[in-house]
Amino acid sequence: MTKKEIVKAISEEIGMTQLKTKEIVQKTFNAIVDTLVKHGRVELRNFGVFEVKQRKPRKARNPRTGQRVDVPRKAVITFKPGKEMEQRLRELEQAMGGAPTGAPPQGESPPAVESAASHAAQLSEPPAA
Repeated sequence: MTKKEIVKAISEEIGMTQLKTKEIVQKTFNAIVDTLVKHGRVELRNFGVFEVKQRKPRKARNPRTGQRVDVPRKAVITFKPGKEMEQRLRELEQAMGGAPTGAPPQGESPPAVESAASHAAQLSEPPAA
């Protein structure tokens, strides 16, 4: 779901214009980012916790050359879901027969993947009369 889709859904639910809703949503996101930058942690009850953590510097290898490289320490943002979110995801998982999120329900096979060529061929065929 994109920010635009979130704004549309909220504006329809509360009866506010999309422009005003977009401004509120953006200000909320800005407040989260600003707080992470200043304080390193944002806790939203029943939703989850965003936290800035430091990755330690490490040694890695360039896959092309095999040469060892030093990777500097880096700030990353982590998210730990709240109890309510975890509970709702568990309910979803149970409804799907224990399958991981995004997987087809148990007993169903995933949708077939079309090749680009077959998709292009379908687009170039005239519609059936």
